[in-house]
Amino acid sequence: MRLTIVGCSGSFPGPDSSASCYLIEAPFEGRTFRLVLDLGSGAFGSLQRYIRPSQVDAVLLSHLHADHCFDMSAFYVVAKYHPDGAFPQIPVYSPPGANEFLTNAYGREDAAGMGGPFGFTDWIDGRSFRLGPFTVTGRRVVHPVPAFGMRIECGGSVIAYSGDTASTPVLDKLARGADLFLCEASFLESSPNPPGIHLTGSEAGHHAHAAGVKRLLVTHIPAWTDRDAVAADVRSSIWNGPFELVRPGGTYEV
Repeated sequence: MRLTIVGCSGSFPGPDSSASCYLIEAPFEGRTFRLVLDLGSGAFGSLQRYIRPSQVDAVLLSHLHADHCFDMSAFYVVAKYHPDGAFPQIPVYSPPGANEFLTNAYGREDAAGMGGPFGFTDWIDGRSFRLGPFTVTGRRVVHPVPAFGMRIECGGSVIAYSGDTASTPVLDKLARGADLFLCEASFLESSPNPPGIHLTGSEAGHHAHAAGVKRLLVTHIPAWTDRDAVAADVRSSIWNGPFELVRPGGTYEV
């Protein structure tokens, strides 16, 4: 599998990155199968640096906050009105209610809403399913709205993605033995942080250690947050393996 960081700015797009979006690719039946994980504010434009919109095979939405899903509106326009013709319906895995939520965000044009270009399927906590060469499992995590982390397996390799979450034992199971653990760290240990929303770098390190992952990739750092302070929090944790704070355009292969 190849993971490309399309956008990684937490909570809102920043001057150097769009909001959350990650591309995972793997060979499948003589071609490349492409999953898009989240499509947050500004991310659809950034995604086109790496692939054409028509090359997206499926979208996985962790939750229905703007910084993780609002550029589905832009994708809708391209998929429905492309001058070469509408795209075949694209599978979208998401929390319940995504079609209605995203249709309302864009503006309803017909009875199908976004359910025309996109075929929505609700996450079911703990259920695994196949998408091309991938086995995908969604697990409910801790956030103010229904949110899901993801475990993506292919050819014996594993990429785990926390989505947005506060600390929870679910992450240890989700990321167990993962080759890459893409984990958010939006908060700083030195700040008073509200409960039940996000992780600190120290908490990300704790979960990486508990899950026994091979490599920790820290993401979802807001533009107003000191990246060096996040890195220091990771170093202060019990995690002693390799880690880095991701940037747009970074690629990782497993």
